[in-house]
Amino acid sequence: MPKKYKNRYRIQSHRKPGWDYSAPGQYFITFVVQKHRCILGHIHNDEMIYNDWGKIILTEWLKSFEIRNELFCDIFQIMPNHLHAIITIIPAAGRGNDGVQPHGRVALQENPGEINPHSKKNHPIRKPKSISSFIAGFKSATNTEIDNAIDAGINLFPEFGKFNRNNHFWQPNYHDHIIRNESSYNRIFNYIKSNPKNWKNDSLKNSGK
Repeated sequence: MPKKYKNRYRIQSHRKPGWDYSAPGQYFITFVVQKHRCILGHIHNDEMIYNDWGKIILTEWLKSFEIRNELFCDIFQIMPNHLHAIITIIPAAGRGNDGVQPHGRVALQENPGEINPHSKKNHPIRKPKSISSFIAGFKSATNTEIDNAIDAGINLFPEFGKFNRNNHFWQPNYHDHIIRNESSYNRIFNYIKSNPKNWKNDSLKNSGK
C-alpha cells in the first residue's frame, strides 16, 4: 500500500539515481489521481467507460504523442483513477524533425534527481525531452482542461472544487520502471492490457481510502 506524507497517499519514487531519463529506452510509468478518487469513468464488462473528464484525459494523452516526436507510446490504459503506459524514448537519429512543442504551461523547473551538467550552480532541473518533462506537461495540460470543463459547466464532482497547485488533480509523484529486456517488456505489456479485466482486485482501486 502506498505510504502517506502529510496525511496524503503518494506513490514512492523508483527513479534510478544517476540514470538519464531523457536517454533512449523503454519505461513503464504509472500515475494516479489525487487520493485515488475514481473520477475518470468506470469499468463495465472488463472495459473502461470514460466519463467526460476521462475523455479529456484520453484526448490530452493522445495529443502528447502528436506534439512530441521523441516519444512513442507502445501501450497505455486509462483506468478510473490511474494511468499505466509503456513509453519509448526514440533515439535522435530516428526522430526526423526534432522540434517539440511544450504541452500545457510547463517550462523547465526544478526536479530532484535530474542534473543539468551545464548549470553553473548544478541545480537539479527537469531535463527537456525526459520522462519527467513529458509527465509534467501532460499533468499541467490535463489540469487546465479539466478546469476549463468545470468553468463550462462540466463539473462532475463539485465537492472536489477546482484543481490548482494547492489542489492537485494528479498525485505529485509518479512511478517509473526502466524496462531492460524482452521478458520484462512482455510481462508489463500484458499487465497493462489486462488491467480492466483485473480491476476488481487492483491494488490502486481502494488503497487511497
